[in-house]
Amino acid sequence: MSIDNEVSLEKEKRNDLKVKEERREGEPTAAFKGASWAALLVGVASYLIGLFNANMQLNEKGYYFAVLVFGLYAAISLQKAVRDKDEGLPVTNIYYGISWFALIVSIALMAIGLYNAGSIILSEKGFYGMAFVLSLFAAITVQKNIRDTQ
Repeated sequence: MSIDNEVSLEKEKRNDLKVKEERREGEPTAAFKGASWAALLVGVASYLIGLFNANMQLNEKGYYFAVLVFGLYAAISLQKAVRDKDEGLPVTNIYYGISWFALIVSIALMAIGLYNAGSIILSEKGFYGMAFVLSLFAAITVQKNIRDTQ
C-alpha cells in the first residue's frame, strides 16, 4: 500500500469515529427529538388554548387543567419506571403499580369528565381527547429521548 492510501484510510477512520461520537448507537436522531418536542408543545398548547377559549366555568377549566398535568406526570413516571425495570435498575413494586394506577386514573378522569360535560359539543370533546392523548404520548417520547441521550 502506498502512503497516500494509508493516509486516506486513516482520515476515513477518523471521520467514522467523529460520526459515531456525535450520535451513539441507539440514540435518537435530532429530527426525532425535534418532532417529539414539537408534538408535546403542539399538544399541550392546543389543549391549553382550547381550555382558555372554552365557554365553561373556571372550576371546570381547573379540572381539565389538573387532569392534563396529572396525566403528563403519570405518563412520564410510568415510562421511567418501565425503562428502569427493563434495564435492571431497582424499582419497587409499589411505585411501579402506583405509576400504572395514576396513568389509568388520569385517562379515566378525562374520559368521564368529557362524557359528562353537557356544555361541550361533541367536536370539542374530541379535540380535548386527542390533544390529551397527543400530549401524553409526546411526553413519554420526550422522556425516552432524554434517557437515550444520557
